Amino acid sequence: MGDRDAKAALFAEFAATGKALSNPSRLELLDLLAQGPRSVEDLAAAADLAVGTCSAHLQTLREAGMVSTRRDGKRVFYSLTGDDVAALFAQLRTVAQGHRPHTELARQAYLGPDDTTAVSTQELLDRLGDGRTVVLDVRPGTEYDAGHLPGAVNIPLDELADRLAELPAGADIVAYCRGRYCVLAHDAARLLNNEGMTARRAEDGVLEWRITGSARLDGAA
Repeated sequence: MGDRDAKAALFAEFAATGKALSNPSRLELLDLLAQGPRSVEDLAAAADLAVGTCSAHLQTLREAGMVSTRRDGKRVFYSLTGDDVAALFAQLRTVAQGHRPHTELARQAYLGPDDTTAVSTQELLDRLGDGRTVVLDVRPGTEYDAGHLPGAVNIPLDELADRLAELPAGADIVAYCRGRYCVLAHDAARLLNNEGMTARRAEDGVLEWRITGSARLDGAA
């Protein structure tokens, strides 16, 4: 039989990983970092956190081995330490969705009604470059620069209403964003359809593509 204290120490290491995941703000930071490296200031703004609070959460994730840092002048940039960290976050969502009934209610409250049509990753890839489909990345520009589908046009959601003229008349538009639990593509499809355009949303997003490798991302590190 193994040493009981040694076993307890091993399980304590596993528990430390779980503890790092036990805060909603830290999970949101992992979601953001799955899109690509970000500075502390950028992460704080995106997650609506004070910079000091954001730094403290990132330090917890770093101590758990989930994120790493690099310095560029006075700015510190964070990255996930591997795609397995993104996969762990995605699996956590799947378990919650499958076993916690209130998760689905929360998902519906956040993403809104099921009033947009989803496009599978395979159909989306088949339409890339077909000359008839505009693949629209509605994430912020920093996330687009970190990795995007080849040929995708970037118009962040908060600029979309003012840049409709940039989209070809009569085009079939497919919007995508961070992943299955990201509201940006849902809202983009609603906005475009309300403007009389033909728009759908991608079923998956950058998080899922990063984990599965089902879609190549230009610019990805």
